[in-house]
Amino acid sequence: MSATAPADGRRWSLLALAVVVTGVLMFPVYWMIMTSLVPSSDLLVADPPLVPPADSATTEAWTGVIDDQPVGRWLWNSTVTTIGAATISTAVSTLGGYSLSRFRTAGQQAMGFTLLFSRMLPGTLLIIPLFVLFAGLGMVNNLWSVTLVNIATTVPFTTWLMKGFVDSVPAELEQSAMIDGCGRLRALWYVVVPLLKPGIAATFVYASILTWGDFLFARTLMGDPQGWTVTVGIATFIGEFSIDWSGLMAIGLMSTVPMVLLFIVLEPFLSRGMTAGAVKG
Repeated sequence: MSATAPADGRRWSLLALAVVVTGVLMFPVYWMIMTSLVPSSDLLVADPPLVPPADSATTEAWTGVIDDQPVGRWLWNSTVTTIGAATISTAVSTLGGYSLSRFRTAGQQAMGFTLLFSRMLPGTLLIIPLFVLFAGLGMVNNLWSVTLVNIATTVPFTTWLMKGFVDSVPAELEQSAMIDGCGRLRALWYVVVPLLKPGIAATFVYASILTWGDFLFARTLMGDPQGWTVTVGIATFIGEFSIDWSGLMAIGLMSTVPMVLLFIVLEPFLSRGMTAGAVKG
């Protein structure tokens, strides 16, 4: 009895702490939902209510955003750009990370540090040359230009991210496959890649978040409002003299749904042990 009481007390304490931490972390989401359902006039006061009266809640901000703005088009543009950039970046990063992990030549190391250095360059330094380049190619106001730029800015870091995952896969596994007659590419595809599923999922999520949240390149390369991504569209709710807080929070919540769904779909891969059961001992 005395032994289990401290354990039960510790368990309830940890549970209470978890509830408090979760509440603190989720409060911004609650405030976004509340702001989107309450008129801005009721919020722009010295002491805004933490829990607004039920009779003041309205969905006018949601319906106004959907009716007055091409939100569906913006979300579609972001989805197309994100899927394209994340997929290509993950594929290139897998091959690049494998190369940096398995080959230790001076050229490989120099290329790796070049990739890392290029990731340190700020986007504001690159945007003018990129705009001139795509304007010369006739690719301004083209989603492919936004996709390619995000691939170029994402691959340097995701390659190093994948290198860390490949380093965790024992080289003896693919060496055994090559002894049995597999070439290096077949060993990579049939032996290494299945063990890299958590790393591939993490890389895909990281590339998706970067591309989905991109504003600088999407705003510069896409002048047509029909070609805007959702991050560019959100910025239009911030005016020079006023801000449509209810509409801003409504479209902000809409923009978070795809990333939440992505985490839900890929969560089993993210939480799975990378080489569990791959080798004995």
